[in-house]
Amino acid sequence: MDLDGFGSAFPVSLFCQGIGDDMFMSLQSNHSRGPEFDSNSEGEDGVEDDEDEDADEVSSEADEDTSEEGQSDAAEEDEEDEGGEWQGFGNAAEEHSSVANDHDVVDEPTTEPDKTTPHVGSSAATVTKYVPPHLRKRAEAENGQMSEAQLKLTKQLKGLLNRMSEQNIASIVDGIEEVYRNNRRHDVTETITKLVVDGISSHSMLLDQYVVLHAALVSALHKLIGIEFAAFFVQHVVACYDKHFAALNDPNQPNPNSTTTGTDEPPGKECSNLVVLLSELYNFQVISSVLMYDVIRTLLDGDLTEFKVELLLKVARNSGQQLRQDDPTALKSIIQIVHSKLPPDTHSLSSRTRFMVETLSNLKNNKVKKAAGQTAGNEAVERMKKFLSGLSKKRHVMSHEPLRVSLEDLRSADTKGKWWLVGAAWGGDPLVERQQEAQSETPSAPPPDAPSENVLLKLAKKQGMNTDIRRSIFVVLMSSDDYADACERLSQLKLTEVQQREIIRVILHCCGNEKQYNPYYALVVQQLCRFSHSHKTTLQFCLWDFLRDLGETTVGGAEILKNLSEDDRAGFNVKNISPTRMRNVARAYGWWLAKDACTLAVLKPVDFTALKPPARAFLRELLVHTFANTQLATPLLSSEHATDLPNTRNKGALEEVFLRGAKIQAVALGLVYFLQTAFKGEGGFLKWASQVALDTLRTGMELVPVI
Repeated sequence: MDLDGFGSAFPVSLFCQGIGDDMFMSLQSNHSRGPEFDSNSEGEDGVEDDEDEDADEVSSEADEDTSEEGQSDAAEEDEEDEGGEWQGFGNAAEEHSSVANDHDVVDEPTTEPDKTTPHVGSSAATVTKYVPPHLRKRAEAENGQMSEAQLKLTKQLKGLLNRMSEQNIASIVDGIEEVYRNNRRHDVTETITKLVVDGISSHSMLLDQYVVLHAALVSALHKLIGIEFAAFFVQHVVACYDKHFAALNDPNQPNPNSTTTGTDEPPGKECSNLVVLLSELYNFQVISSVLMYDVIRTLLDGDLTEFKVELLLKVARNSGQQLRQDDPTALKSIIQIVHSKLPPDTHSLSSRTRFMVETLSNLKNNKVKKAAGQTAGNEAVERMKKFLSGLSKKRHVMSHEPLRVSLEDLRSADTKGKWWLVGAAWGGDPLVERQQEAQSETPSAPPPDAPSENVLLKLAKKQGMNTDIRRSIFVVLMSSDDYADACERLSQLKLTEVQQREIIRVILHCCGNEKQYNPYYALVVQQLCRFSHSHKTTLQFCLWDFLRDLGETTVGGAEILKNLSEDDRAGFNVKNISPTRMRNVARAYGWWLAKDACTLAVLKPVDFTALKPPARAFLRELLVHTFANTQLATPLLSSEHATDLPNTRNKGALEEVFLRGAKIQAVALGLVYFLQTAFKGEGGFLKWASQVALDTLRTGMELVPVI
């Protein structure tokens, strides 16, 4: 029988009394299930070294003890074994203390051992309640702890962001996409948002390139990952901005810069950096102008402090031009609010406030000057825009449009839901809310120089603008400050080439309906024709349509004449063309011919030998204003009296206009006939101008027609 594993405390006399192997094996099995048994303890190695000593002790005790003493010892050992106090394995002193502690823990009435779990040691004796994974994460979040996977994800993304620059931003975006493929999307989105926002809002001063780079990264992920990323990021940025802005307006809030860094830096740099981030996100088409104008209006609530002025300057410098292009009407209302908050005495304003007012006024008049310090930031923005445009061409883009959410939508997202996300819950009713807002709001009287959009829409319907495109063009024309502003706003309507034809038609309609001739419409068309040849073609077709309305049914292309019915050939209801409309349109075309918006070639299909009286009067008025406008820098308003005509005699400008018409022989012959008959007996300026025109036409044709 092998005695390995038995310590010196075991009563060896038990074996001397002839106890069999069966009893020994039963004892061994009972104690092997004890709490302190370990097959890897010192049993095999330590006991083999002391095997000879144990054997000597057993032999000596067997010689000295009698059989009676051995039996009594055996009986005592049995009693101890039944009481659970036997300590026959390992170190007797250590095992005695550990077993006693284990029995104390097990005997506690408040804990019950798990019968399904194997009893492997003292650490497993204390049983804890099972906690589901989602509750574990909630507890870890409450305690500020992060799991190992989250720590690894944070470290990986932080490494990518630290290595990011303009040169390797494409590879960084690819790396973040790989992280998205290997981890849960929400975890990656939340981690990136936290790292970027904390990095921007935790510094006192930041370079423009730093914010532009991170805004470009967010825009790239918005395109590649989807709208969910941009929605989560923008909501977190706005919440962080609101928190810092509210803390800054709280008078009981201490200056965080002075308490943490020991320096007396001006407070509010967190808000300033976050406003710059929102401006750059707007420049990169992540958010729309709706959110930016809401942020500006919140800054204009209450008193206009120095800090609010600084934030307004940040927005105006970084994204003012884009705001003016997207919604100039809203910008105009913002400027009016700013002027209403200024005191009567402008000399009492601070230099920063005066500079802000001047910047907004220049922005309204499109006279923004680029500051020297903004050159690097603007160049970085242009480079990142090129990168993002190339990204859209090379990769599959998930999102194309910016988020058109308002500030109130983001603030009430937790209560009402997120309507801008597909599949998200939404607890509001936009129709009911708009009706309630319309009932609660009192209509404010619009300024006398700026009619409201509703009034203009009603006027557009009254003028016969029966499509949305025509109504939008009409509103732009009626609400613009000048012809340059109107041309810029018309170009921002994003009309197709076919839809742009409606611009000329609406302008001619409005010009004809004016009681007095308004040169504003002529200047708008002249400016448009400088940038697009298609407008010149539209002018030609509109003139032919107008001449057919005057009764000249043969004017127009072959396809147009083919589609005309017999009733249309008989007449175009000339009574609808009033003398005022005819006069205004003729004066507008006279300016366009004189300033090269169109040429005399538009008169090619006109038969000058068979003109009806309305068309004859229209063409005579057109040529009179063509003569006069070649001598003037501004449009001629009236030609009813001889004193209204110019006194200058500049042959060069007049010859240039008619020389272009002389290239087409049919036009030249017709104009020669019309000039000789329509201006016969005239004197003064008209006699001189008609004679110069005749000489130019004859010279250009290289013949003198006999009429």
